[in-house]
Amino acid sequence: MTSSLGFGLGLRPVHYPEIFEGSPRVDWFEAISENYMVPGGRPLHALMRVRERWSVVLHGVSLSIGSTDPLDEDYLGRLKALADRVEPVWISDHLCWTGVSGINLHDLLPLPYTEEALGHVVERVLRVQERLGRHILLENVSSYVTFAQSAVPEWEFLAEVARRADCLLLLDVNNVYVSAFNHEFDPLAYLDAIPGERVRQIHLAGHENNGTHIIDTHDHPVIDPVWSLYAEAIRRFGPVATMIERDDRIPPLSELESELDRARAVASQALKSRRAA
Repeated sequence: MTSSLGFGLGLRPVHYPEIFEGSPRVDWFEAISENYMVPGGRPLHALMRVRERWSVVLHGVSLSIGSTDPLDEDYLGRLKALADRVEPVWISDHLCWTGVSGINLHDLLPLPYTEEALGHVVERVLRVQERLGRHILLENVSSYVTFAQSAVPEWEFLAEVARRADCLLLLDVNNVYVSAFNHEFDPLAYLDAIPGERVRQIHLAGHENNGTHIIDTHDHPVIDPVWSLYAEAIRRFGPVATMIERDDRIPPLSELESELDRARAVASQALKSRRAA
């Protein structure tokens, strides 16, 4: 099953005037959950204005699904209240941990890919989905280190989490590229392992190449090799909802619209190749 949402952008306050006063070439917006998990106020008011005209998805950065800390029930309660109000098309977060012993490190940290970690994550995803009353999407993160204990590659671990927990996937193509460069694996092997029927959303973003390693920064345009990998993902998985993330050095909305137009063109050509094959 594929999504028909189309092509979206991350919702950023700097773009509010252009969004509210114009008609941007955007099909939907992704809102960072934590920025709106309040009972009222200007942020939530702005989000509800966006919701009047566009579909919205919620994307979290604090679920910490891989942590050994207990699930944060207060956080889940506030997330559910936000979802009940906004009625997002879906909710996503990251396959990672963000802290331990109650300390949030404000980073998306990779897991050891072991059977023990797999069972731990699956049990927590099932509990989160039961609490929210819906399937969630899990996103692959970029990584810069690996664990010696890992028994399987990341892509097999991610696919197995999705299968056992019956959750969905947010495939970050840029993160696949970044991690493939950093750890010297074939990004196509990653795509080969992904169960396409579970992919509901794709992220595209820019990064910083430091020669020996790449840092996922979301502060540059998408580069050509990532566009090529995105085309391959669409050829394999079909017309998946796609968005561009920009979190720093944020350009005018018009520049991101142009980049989104490129995503449309790349996807269109990839779908023609898919149909021909």
